[in-house]
Amino acid sequence: MEDVAVKEQRTDYLDEEFDEENANVAVADFRMVTFSLAGKDYAIDIMYVKEIAKANRFTYVPNTMPFVIGVYNLRGDIIPIIDLRKFFGIEVAPRAEDQVENMLIVIVEEHTFGVVVDKIDRVVGIQKSTIQPPHPIFGDINIKFIYGIVEYERQLFVLLDIARIFNQKITDDERAAADMDAVAREYVSAEIPAQIAESQQDNPAEEAAPAETQEASAPKNNFDTEKKFIIDALADLKKFYISDVNREWFDRRFEEWRSARGTESTQLQNSTDADEFLKPFWSSNTGMFWTKEFADSLFNILPDNNAKQILVWNPGCGKGYESFSLACVLKKRYPMSKIRIYAHETDLLSISNAPLLTVPLADAQGWLSPYVQKTVTGEYAFKQEIKDIVMFEYHDINNSNALPMTDIIFARDVASFLPLEAQKTVLGDFEEKLKGNGILFLGENEHILGGMNWGEKTEGSLTYFNKQ
Repeated sequence: MEDVAVKEQRTDYLDEEFDEENANVAVADFRMVTFSLAGKDYAIDIMYVKEIAKANRFTYVPNTMPFVIGVYNLRGDIIPIIDLRKFFGIEVAPRAEDQVENMLIVIVEEHTFGVVVDKIDRVVGIQKSTIQPPHPIFGDINIKFIYGIVEYERQLFVLLDIARIFNQKITDDERAAADMDAVAREYVSAEIPAQIAESQQDNPAEEAAPAETQEASAPKNNFDTEKKFIIDALADLKKFYISDVNREWFDRRFEEWRSARGTESTQLQNSTDADEFLKPFWSSNTGMFWTKEFADSLFNILPDNNAKQILVWNPGCGKGYESFSLACVLKKRYPMSKIRIYAHETDLLSISNAPLLTVPLADAQGWLSPYVQKTVTGEYAFKQEIKDIVMFEYHDINNSNALPMTDIIFARDVASFLPLEAQKTVLGDFEEKLKGNGILFLGENEHILGGMNWGEKTEGSLTYFNKQ
């Protein structure tokens, strides 16, 4: 791949322009790069901008989202190129192969991206206090991607939340808080025996109860309160929601946590505590290429299927390890079928880089060896027949889904990270989208309860469901 940048301007240029155009730099505590999309003015925090550039001849990568127009060699670093116009659904005229594009080179969570825009304007300094909250009137793009509105020299700029655009695991805090409060109240009330709740309602003289009775009931009340605090903390810190899907695991984990930490230090004080609490929740082989043992166990579970085409839905595919591992197992299990995996994720960082995933030597020499090949750079990558199986797409599972009927749904550890109502909706989508002889995989610690027509089976570390 050839680096054919026509012009690259580094942040030195940004700083110089800022100094020249802003005499009030002493009072400006926020700098932003302004640009235009479809004739409208936008801006992003300069702290995310590494440099600006003009470039063309991007290298096309198959099976990526429509707004990923290719990859680019930026002085030896291969970076994905995102067309922000397509991301926001703005119509873009077909581009010529040698068309020069205006790019902002941004860094988000140590990942570098090229962001294509119509025109890059300048850098301006403002007071952060002048940033107004977003308003639905700017409805041509989703309001959740807007950090605020800024007026500068009688010109309005939509200040984009670049971190949120590139990390879609952030959810609506107000909705989540409301849902979590309802879940917590429902959960805790379900844990209190009916006779205790009834006595608390019907006995106004409870305050005068004997001391030993009060002491006997205190541990139960404290126990429920501790649970509620942890439920709230998991929702707030990790967007993990307790429901029928994971309640059995949560009860068991809470007992273990309480026993290990002691009754005085059960609460989750920070994100590190929440990660530690959730560590046993994750299904085996998550975030890695599967082991041979795990791949074999899945292979043995998959039902016979002589269909010419097998469709698979893999929401929450993460960085692509699971999707590619699944593709290899399916290729082996159904060698005569055309297989298509719809791998969906809301983390733009992960989904953009997934098609470029390479295979470590140890994995390439293991059970994956028939499906990988050595590249000219000496790395191992999946063969084209495997890459063609997986269609990586940016997709929010909360939104309506236009997928066809599927033979397999592989959604491990996904439902638990959706608010209560969204969990119900998604489980309903699974039931609707799965064929009658299809098979559904959830996480090892997730279950379907509450009246849906599913039969649950567990073999080894895999839990799966069939329609009944």
